[in-house]
Amino acid sequence: MIAIVVISFIIVGTLWGVSNIINQSEGPSIKNVSGILLIAQNNAFNKTNPDIYATVNVPMKLVVVNKDFVRHDLIVDQLKINTAYLSSEQDFTTAIASKKSGIFEYYCSLHPTTMRGEIIVK
Repeated sequence: MIAIVVISFIIVGTLWGVSNIINQSEGPSIKNVSGILLIAQNNAFNKTNPDIYATVNVPMKLVVVNKDFVRHDLIVDQLKINTAYLSSEQDFTTAIASKKSGIFEYYCSLHPTTMRGEIIVK
């Protein structure tokens, strides 16, 4: 009886593994993002931590993708944006939305000295 259970687990595990190899997920699709795309890699967002420009009362899509081997997040305290920790190849989609103009700092809480920039809302 135990042998049948063990053989069943081996067969199911093998089929699951083969299925994952054949049907590999391509990960997050970042080719056709409308809005802003920030890629966290090498302790920077988009290599230069760019300024992001937005318009008052006009929500703008923001996609953050971690292309690094270490965890990253993106936080904008004043706009209440917090992606939580993103593992390698994980992504997070939100919106930049503000009823008032201003300059809002974004940063990675794990690498705050090298991964920070500004969101400028006019």
